[in-house]
Amino acid sequence: MSEIRRAELRDLPALLAIYNHYVLTTPISFDLEPRTLDQRRQWFDGFASTGRHQCFVAVQAGEAIGWASSGRFKERAAYDTSVEMSVYFSPHHQGKGLGRKLYETIFAALKGEDIHRCYGGVTLPNDASVALHRAFGFELIGTQREVGRKFGRFWDVALFERAF
Repeated sequence: MSEIRRAELRDLPALLAIYNHYVLTTPISFDLEPRTLDQRRQWFDGFASTGRHQCFVAVQAGEAIGWASSGRFKERAAYDTSVEMSVYFSPHHQGKGLGRKLYETIFAALKGEDIHRCYGGVTLPNDASVALHRAFGFELIGTQREVGRKFGRFWDVALFERAF
């Protein structure tokens, strides 16, 4: 059984390992080089316990095994009421309903915040992520064709949107 709680600084090494797994072995992240702990710290510093940008982790046996976050959608100020959602898991903990639990938790925490739209980008194919986003009311608003090159090929990214 796993617990869902706010991400803490002590979770960063585990979150970094999870993220770098996807960087090195899948097209899910378009990063081409593993991130460093300092880079993950900068990412983590963008979250708060209230407001638009939050991060929650799933924890099992004291170790973070995945997270969901709401971050900046784009840098320009007019985009501030839009957030980009992300969810990642240790490959050993996929398909166990943790994505649903994390999204339930983060959307409950974001309720009442000044958010107008949520977005999620899904590298295709990724049936599990598409299903998760659709289950939470996200609608496909377009597909960016061959927008990223990784592992010697081009990948499509589906963009999902949800009114908040």
